[in-house]
Amino acid sequence: MTVSNGQDSGIVAELTTIPANEQMIPFEIAEPWLKVSDEAMQLEGLCFDRSGNLYFLEVFEGRIFKVAKGSQKVECLYQLAQGENPAALKIHKDGRLFICCLGNFVDSGSVIALDPDELTVETIIAPSKGFVVDDMVFASDGSFYFTNFVGGVGNLIGGVYHVSADFSTISPVLSHLAVPNGLALTKDEQALWITEMSHNRLIYCQLVDRTSVPPFGTTVPYHFSGLEGPDSCCVDDEGNLYVALYEQGRVLVFDALGNVKEQKLIKGRETGHLLRTTHPAIAPNSKELIICTNDFGQDKGSWLYKATALADGAGFSYQFKS
Repeated sequence: MTVSNGQDSGIVAELTTIPANEQMIPFEIAEPWLKVSDEAMQLEGLCFDRSGNLYFLEVFEGRIFKVAKGSQKVECLYQLAQGENPAALKIHKDGRLFICCLGNFVDSGSVIALDPDELTVETIIAPSKGFVVDDMVFASDGSFYFTNFVGGVGNLIGGVYHVSADFSTISPVLSHLAVPNGLALTKDEQALWITEMSHNRLIYCQLVDRTSVPPFGTTVPYHFSGLEGPDSCCVDDEGNLYVALYEQGRVLVFDALGNVKEQKLIKGRETGHLLRTTHPAIAPNSKELIICTNDFGQDKGSWLYKATALADGAGFSYQFKS
């Protein structure tokens, strides 16, 4: 697809609800790829496995979905118990689906590991630990980071935590955040990207080791606009970062230095539809960018949209390691 700079009068409508300071960012119109439901379901957690199968989930009914490679058939693989409220999904290199759960949105979130073949479940972080787990990312040693999705502008109790590879130790990495949401690890594993929803900002957090932040090691390279803040994010093989903007029907793309480069606009957003963009993911060995969205409160249902990434999906991710 052609990327525009917004000057064509025929596509000005696509930019009508974008803040003035972001209207000159080059954009691509993301096109419908797969309709998931006629209902507006809160889709999240897009993740590709080694075989190119796509997994994702629906938050409030707790359904885990699979779309086999080359198919456009949505299969409901598993349904969690009512009230677990899954929000993200990442794949361990042993093939299990690690699912982040929000629980009661106060203190009963969890991480569970689902075997997609046997449909057996193991608890990795129990609800009794008191977290609200929104997103996670694996490091190369099998340990992982997660966001504790709590707090607010006047109540900075959210944070980012590290879980050891044997899942026995949970350590704080970055504290005093206002509803940290999306999480991505740089290719060299020397820094984390964090989207902080209530403060509407992108955080870059350097790492000395798995859990230590060096002096002057954090920065905010971007402040987002609008009432609803940034949601989930992902990186590609060249370090570009893709951030979904909740209730804005678009994804902002940054380079490895945190400079905004491009935006992907959901077709339909210009008429106020399909604004609830939550998560982007790039297929491995491909520039195929998939974005999940839904038309909450309206009649267009739930969809996966497709656009073109700047580079291939992150083949360096833990799940693809031998």
